[in-house]
Amino acid sequence: MLELHDLYIGYSDDDHRRIVAETLNASLPCGVLTCLIGANGVGKSTLMRTMAGFQPALRGEVRIDGKPLAAYSPKELSEHIGVVLTEKNMPADLSIEEVVGLGRSPYTNFWGTLKEADRRVVDEAISLVGLEALRHRKIHQVSDGERQKAMIAKALAQQTPIVFLDEPTAFLDYPSKIAMMQLLRRLAHEQNKLILLSTHDLEIAFQTADNIWLLQQTGLQAGSLDELSQSGAIAHFLDSDELYYDAADHRIVLR
Repeated sequence: MLELHDLYIGYSDDDHRRIVAETLNASLPCGVLTCLIGANGVGKSTLMRTMAGFQPALRGEVRIDGKPLAAYSPKELSEHIGVVLTEKNMPADLSIEEVVGLGRSPYTNFWGTLKEADRRVVDEAISLVGLEALRHRKIHQVSDGERQKAMIAKALAQQTPIVFLDEPTAFLDYPSKIAMMQLLRRLAHEQNKLILLSTHDLEIAFQTADNIWLLQQTGLQAGSLDELSQSGAIAHFLDSDELYYDAADHRIVLR
C-alpha cells in the first residue's frame, strides 16, 4: 500500500519555493494498474519523482506500507520501487541486455556480477517486452520505442513490488501501446504489483486501467473510471469547444 498524506510537491532552494501541487491525499493498493492523467505542466512527473524519492516533498509525506518514504535507505527504496522516467541518460555503449541487467543492481555485488538466477530474470524481462532479437544491440542503435521497452524491462528485472512509469507508451506505435498496457495490467494482477503510470493516451488508459488518478490545479481525484465519470470529474477535465466526454460509453468524442 502506498499513501499520500497532505502532500505538497514542487521545488525549493535557499531563496524560493515553488509549489506545483498541494494537499494531495490518496492511496494505492497492490494488484492494480493505476493511470495518472492531467494536463501538461500540472505536475505529473514531479509527483512521480517525489513518490520515488528522487526529490523531497515540500510538506506532508509519502508512506509505503505505513512507513514514511524518508525513513527508507536508498538500498531499501531500490528494492521496493522500480522507476522508468522519460530522460535519455543511459550510457550509449551498453547493449539492451546490459541495460536490463542493471535492474538487478540492488541484488548483486559491488562489481554488478550477475549470477545464473539474475540472468534468468533478465531473460524473462527481455522476453516480456519482446526484445529478444535486439538483446545484443547497443542502446543508442535502437528506436525510441525500443529504448522505452528496454527501460521497462530494466524495471521489471528489478522485481520490485512498486513500479512507477512516466509516459511508458510515448514512443510506441498504437498496437505496441495496447500490448504494453495489457502487459502492465497483467503483471499488476498476476504478480500483485502496484503499478502507476502517467500517460496522455487517455482512451487506452480508460480501457485498461483499474484506477485513475486525475491531477489538476484543484488537487488530486482518485477512483475507478466509473466513479470519476459519475462524479463529473472526467467530463470537467476533458470538455471543451473541440470535444466532450461521453460518460456512458467512456469515450472522447469530437464535437
